[in-house]
Amino acid sequence: MLAAAEESNLLSTLEAALPIQGNVSAPPRLARATTRTRRQSLLTLLFLGVVGLRRPWDLRGYAQEGLALLTTRRRAYGYHTVERFLSQIVQAGGAEPLTDALARWTTLLWKPTGDDNQPRSLTSYVDGHRKPVFSDELLPRGVIGRTGKILGCRALFHLHDEQGHPLLATTHRGDLHLTLGTPSLITRYETATREGALRRLVIDREGMAAEFLATLAAEGRAVVTILRTEQYGGLESFSDVGAFLPLARDQAGQVTREVAPARFQLALPEQPGQSLTLAVALIRDWRTQVPVPPSEEDRPTYRYPPKDAQGRAWWMEGWEPTPTPTTPTEPKLIPIVTTARDADPVALVQLYRQRWPMQENILKDWLLPLGLDTNHGFAKTPVVNSEVAKHREAIERRLSNIQRWAPKAHERAQRASSLAKRLRQETKAHSDALYRRINDYMCEHDRGDEREWHLQHKPVVKAIQAEADADLNARWRRYEQVRDREDREETKDTRSCLEQCDLLQALAE
Repeated sequence: MLAAAEESNLLSTLEAALPIQGNVSAPPRLARATTRTRRQSLLTLLFLGVVGLRRPWDLRGYAQEGLALLTTRRRAYGYHTVERFLSQIVQAGGAEPLTDALARWTTLLWKPTGDDNQPRSLTSYVDGHRKPVFSDELLPRGVIGRTGKILGCRALFHLHDEQGHPLLATTHRGDLHLTLGTPSLITRYETATREGALRRLVIDREGMAAEFLATLAAEGRAVVTILRTEQYGGLESFSDVGAFLPLARDQAGQVTREVAPARFQLALPEQPGQSLTLAVALIRDWRTQVPVPPSEEDRPTYRYPPKDAQGRAWWMEGWEPTPTPTTPTEPKLIPIVTTARDADPVALVQLYRQRWPMQENILKDWLLPLGLDTNHGFAKTPVVNSEVAKHREAIERRLSNIQRWAPKAHERAQRASSLAKRLRQETKAHSDALYRRINDYMCEHDRGDEREWHLQHKPVVKAIQAEADADLNARWRRYEQVRDREDREETKDTRSCLEQCDLLQALAE
């Protein structure tokens, strides 16, 4: 009895919204159609899913009697008849009135029994979905564009109530962002239903935009969403952090998640110096650990490869690379924020977590009969994680190259070190020999008077000394060149050893 009454109410609502009476732009066929014909066309669209059809296109091969019985006809309408009916409604401008009529009907349908007729303050979930379509022009790809191709798509914005019941769905261009379409969606629902203002909205992280939140907060609406990871760094990013309370425990009774109240100042880019204060339910997840970035004082100026299991350093023979020691970690922070002045952190977490069963899963259930479930969790097949596999393959390839290059760099560094040592010894010995020759000459000719020495022997000593200096400068330049090559090869060797340890650590993770 209740289902029949709801069906009759829905048909009456849709028939009343058809753009026929007094519409000069309505096509003649639609204007001349009888009430029975229009109702049968609407019943055909409503009962497609009952007989296993997903869209009017599937009527081309339908030859059974189930749809005819449901629509009170001898034979069901064909594809061309239904498509013509839809196109005539669109030509007459009936898409918007029908959408508003469905919003009014769904609101009355899910309105709790026993309520008075006073306007309500609703808690609603808002989300967007991009649906691939066939079109002459390719629109920017959306979430469904995982293949690297630009797919023609349309954006669907959905509004659900606090119980997850669908209230309104609108269609837009495929490149319309959620923050741009949500205000018009809210205004349209409130105008069409006159059920009161939507005072609390739950949106995913796509709605985490400063000006968007500030605009809704100025209208007296409280928005619940989650911060993006690039918007905060750690506990120091939040102010007024309270005590953490247990939120979830494992089977052994160990606390796995904690929550604490906090505040976050969200900068407004279009208003320099201004910020929006957000109440935060700060979740600390002990199951997921993230590395702690070192401070500037603790950050080393240069890292060296660690010693191996036998205590050998990287410059010793037989050194084996070991994974780089892991950095200190801390529990991952999950900040759920709201523009409301005050909020209970536990209740705020529960409200946001209900977004999945109350909207996401219901949205998937709605996509299932439309055949659009492949990218949304139902048509799953076990496959290898391609991104992880590609990342592992790249690390293994790089590690193989480094392991091949590192011994060569070490060998070149050793050769350069031996050559530099030999050149230094030879140059020092040659320098001693040259200056010994000069000293011997000076001692041999130091028996005359001082005048004769300055006139005859001093120019000779200067010439020998200049020749010796030129020879030694060339030898020392050669030695410095070899030393520079030794330093470069040692740097390559050290960097290769350090990278091997880092790559082993990456593979272990």
